[in-house]
Amino acid sequence: MSQLRLNPLTGRWVTIATERASRPSDFVPRRLPVEAEPDRPCPFCPGNEEATLPALETYGPHGKWLVRVVPNLWPAFEGDGDMVVKHLGPVWRQAPGNGIHEVLVFTPEHKASWADLDDKQAGLVIAAIRDRMEDHARLSSVAYTQAIVNHGREAGASLEHPHGQLLAIPFVPGELSDELKCFKAFTAGDCLLCTAAEEELGDRYRVLIDHPKVLVLCPFWSGSPYELLVIPRAHTAHLDRADPATLVAVSRALRDALGQLRRLLGDVAYNVMFHTAPHTSDDDTRFHWHVHVVPHVTTTAGFEQGTGVRINIVAPETAAHQLVEA
Repeated sequence: MSQLRLNPLTGRWVTIATERASRPSDFVPRRLPVEAEPDRPCPFCPGNEEATLPALETYGPHGKWLVRVVPNLWPAFEGDGDMVVKHLGPVWRQAPGNGIHEVLVFTPEHKASWADLDDKQAGLVIAAIRDRMEDHARLSSVAYTQAIVNHGREAGASLEHPHGQLLAIPFVPGELSDELKCFKAFTAGDCLLCTAAEEELGDRYRVLIDHPKVLVLCPFWSGSPYELLVIPRAHTAHLDRADPATLVAVSRALRDALGQLRRLLGDVAYNVMFHTAPHTSDDDTRFHWHVHVVPHVTTTAGFEQGTGVRINIVAPETAAHQLVEA
């Protein structure tokens, strides 16, 4: 029997249909080549810095960078100014795509990934994300910053060298708006994710990593196989206002969880998405910043696209057990 489970972060139902599942070994590692021209020099490798725009931030010893943040050569959002919406009739609305689009090169190693970062490197990467969000928050034209990592062509990566992206945009996107509404509407405790963390620690069926400062789990409401949720234990709305020790712990726990994922399934594609409160939100908002990891091991088909109801063929309890065993 399949189950319906409500995702309390979005208010949407997901379907757990384990009778459709394959074994973990049947989930094929990513095979699509990331780059159309794999033989061209990599613009993110050391020695090729002139292939990018001048760095906005550089971390590491003098003369040898470990982390770089550079402007995206092909930005999805670009330009200053507040969001001014034009009405082009009774239906159409239009606004300039102002904003900032940056690339976070989080290691000089071309064949590495977040799962390969050492403790120091993991700390530098999350520090870079925090620093860029702090800069974006100072701009009145930026409402929200989305930090992401796309690993593998199936997840949207166009360059093989490990990197992330930061997109500072003039509006609060729908996914975040839905989460903000659900946090505000939650009445069973002070915070939705703090309460969920307590419940998960009580059950322990879906917990991968239990650290004094961070919890990593396959959430009860997982909409896709081996989906992960990283929850800082300290309640903070904004990533860029979290204490440094928590930030480092989150980055290292994310690394360890991605390593578990790779040991179990191989080098699968995945997306990492950091969710933080909008820049204009007060510190006392009930929102709790967190990190989503969504592996690409199945295909999104017509029912899911047509209804928005995701079908997960691996129960999160099973996924967590397999990942811990890995």
